[in-house]
Amino acid sequence: MSELEQPRENVQAHLKEVQDLLRRQSLVETLVHRQEMPRHELVDALVHRQHVAELTQKLEELHPADIAYILEALPVDERLFVWDLVKAERDGEILLEVSDAVRESLIETMAHEELKAAAEQLDADELADLAPDLPDAVMEDVYLSLDVEERAQLRAAMSYPEGTVGALMDFDMVTVREDVRLEVVLRYLRRFTELPDHTDKLYVVDREEAVRGVLSLRRMLVCDPDALVSEIMNDDPLLLRPDDKAEDAATAFERYDLVSAPVVSSDDRLIGRVTVAAVVDYIREESEAELLNQAGLREEEDIFAPVLDSVRNRWAWLAVNLVTAFIASRVIGVFEGAIEKLVALAALMPIVAGIGGNSGNQTITMIVRAMAVGQISHESGKRLLKKEVGVALINGLVWGGLLGVMAWLLYSNAELGLVMTLATTLNLLLAASMGVIIPTTMQRLGRDPALGASVMITACTDSGGFFIFLGLASIFLL
Repeated sequence: MSELEQPRENVQAHLKEVQDLLRRQSLVETLVHRQEMPRHELVDALVHRQHVAELTQKLEELHPADIAYILEALPVDERLFVWDLVKAERDGEILLEVSDAVRESLIETMAHEELKAAAEQLDADELADLAPDLPDAVMEDVYLSLDVEERAQLRAAMSYPEGTVGALMDFDMVTVREDVRLEVVLRYLRRFTELPDHTDKLYVVDREEAVRGVLSLRRMLVCDPDALVSEIMNDDPLLLRPDDKAEDAATAFERYDLVSAPVVSSDDRLIGRVTVAAVVDYIREESEAELLNQAGLREEEDIFAPVLDSVRNRWAWLAVNLVTAFIASRVIGVFEGAIEKLVALAALMPIVAGIGGNSGNQTITMIVRAMAVGQISHESGKRLLKKEVGVALINGLVWGGLLGVMAWLLYSNAELGLVMTLATTLNLLLAASMGVIIPTTMQRLGRDPALGASVMITACTDSGGFFIFLGLASIFLL
């Protein structure tokens, strides 16, 4: 088993253990309730206490991220039971780890004081992530409990919109001066009980907190302790601005193999840092959002959410799909006479629509991915369209020709085979064109290019495929 598979296997094992404990508790308590025995209530309480103790001990051993995974995988009643067993001092960390939909269900069950206590355990940047889901009264009390510096950090973190570097940065970092010796820096670091997570470098600043460079811990540990910081620091580091796009920062982290990077103001004053952990979280969230958008889902959904909540999340694009399906049916209705005269058309037209939909989804997936990593500009749209049309033309002639030969052999009709080839080629050309036009148009309108992409491309290739195939059949066969 690879190292990447082990964490997944471990968390699955933890989930199974918790589910087994819950199942055993339910079974034993049911049996106790059915038994007629002296001191029935006492026995019931002891059994319940024993299972609660086992579950509590199991939860104490787990990382907050693993507990979050388990909560997401449990039905609502079991989820709330397990949530009540989690120690209060871990509530904040777990709320940060769970999905937005599950977090909402947990917060709804918590009292004002519980939410306040959970929020007070978090750093300013973490609190800013949780703030949109907390009641205003809770946030007001938490804000008043912070000191002046923490309040300023919280205001700064909440001032940047989602999708920017400012929304990803944290304020937990170590700074040094450039005119001190490495020996002094080492003595300074030994005063810490532990360094901030993902500390691979120290930030070198002047008295105005302007960034002068970065000092790699790896270089510092192997260099002469009498050397000055200025002699071994990197004086031209990658600097991020809080209003930079988060996707640009993610690209920089991937390209330069960064662990952390400083975030500076317009006058190069150090205001925070971005770590690889924040970047990975951002990439994962964006990937999940893209998958949901392609399927036409408005937001992440709790798989155990109430039926009406799930209906509200899914109905919009289902309504769009219903309209497009009705349009496709009317296209077929226009050619009812042709289908009645040549029944083979009814058997072959889903093939034309299906291959067009598959080709369109391939194109749109490639375009959306390229947009996500910043490889497409507005100027490259025409070039991409020409390239995809060329690919579609070759695929259409090859696979359309194959389908045409098969139709000819099945129905002993050469003209039908020719129509099949032409229709497949034209529908693939339509699919390629729409696969480029739909996401680029969405991007120009300021919308997510993946939003409903699968639904829209399928609608175009279905209606277009039926119209092209049946139209050609009416011209050449009837």
